[in-house]
Amino acid sequence: MTDWAHLHAPSLGDFEVLAEAAYARLPEEFRALCEGVVIRVEDFPDDETMEAMGCETPFDLLGLFRGIGLAQGGATMQTGQFPNMVWLYRRPILDYWAEHEESLGALVTHVLVHEIGHHFGLSDDDMKAIEAAAF
Repeated sequence: MTDWAHLHAPSLGDFEVLAEAAYARLPEEFRALCEGVVIRVEDFPDDETMEAMGCETPFDLLGLFRGIGLAQGGATMQTGQFPNMVWLYRRPILDYWAEHEESLGALVTHVLVHEIGHHFGLSDDDMKAIEAAAF
């Protein structure tokens, strides 16, 4: 039995480890699409992001891809271009996790795959298959 009385919420560092493990489990073909993608973990989206995404609260956004995906012609980096980045937002993910019946690792994998996948032009079915292959 887990001793819940002594457990703490996963820290930003713990989330980075979860994200790295989730990424490492993804199929090689998918990771090849992600070359150069930077994965960042923050507690919440910043005010500018919340406004741009139309969020009412900081808990509305679990993750975000920023950059130019393959579907938008971003196969090669241009001078002065920021790298493609995925943000995972720890507190909204934890809040979502508390209300649903998914493991935290599965949820982090889901957000990571969907943030990368949508911007690389993958269908929902493609992303489901990628997630399934990760476990």
